[in-house]
Amino acid sequence: MVSLARAAARAPALLGAVLMLCGALLTTAARAQTQETAPATAAPPAPAAIIATPALINVLLQTSLGDIHFALEKERAPITVANFLHYVDTKRFDGTTFYRALKLDAAGKYGLVQGGLRGNRKRTFKPIAHESPAVTGLRHSDGALSMARGEPGSATADFFITVGDLESLDGKPDGSDPGYAVFGHVTAGMDLVLQMLDLPRDAQAGEGVMKGQILAAPVKIIAVRRVP
Repeated sequence: MVSLARAAARAPALLGAVLMLCGALLTTAARAQTQETAPATAAPPAPAAIIATPALINVLLQTSLGDIHFALEKERAPITVANFLHYVDTKRFDGTTFYRALKLDAAGKYGLVQGGLRGNRKRTFKPIAHESPAVTGLRHSDGALSMARGEPGSATADFFITVGDLESLDGKPDGSDPGYAVFGHVTAGMDLVLQMLDLPRDAQAGEGVMKGQILAAPVKIIAVRRVP
């Protein structure tokens, strides 16, 4: 009797404990169900890749015909750009000329005009190392600014501007032809370049491959300066 009484007395407590346990299990199950059925939160999109734009240096070249603007590739062609700017900053291009026009087709869609110190040894600095298009990734597309030279590594203070895409000047990937060193491009004034390409040439002037390509009246380069 005593044991039954004690058991009876304990029954409400045991029942309460069982009910609490069941409640906890039900709550846990409910939470699990909610987690399973709740839609997954989408991860935030990854930030777009930032593509670095190579730094450029702007240069204004003033001629007797008008102004030509260039953007120089100081990161991709650092040696050639530094050399060109050496002449700009010391004002050695001032008073020189565009003296050559090579027209590759009758319509004038392809060709180049060349300017600079024209081999004046008294005003040129030492030749610079050659930066091939295969290394810099720059190409002789329409309006490209590139260095004139004899052998690779002999460029000093003469440059040319291309008219049309002249891929042959880029050289060959295997290095058998290092091409010419592109170091910038025209940003404004290509109409003047086309005008120079169409100027009269002296059939007797010039030597070697340049014979017949020298302008009868070279175009004066008044000044070349860095601009913002």
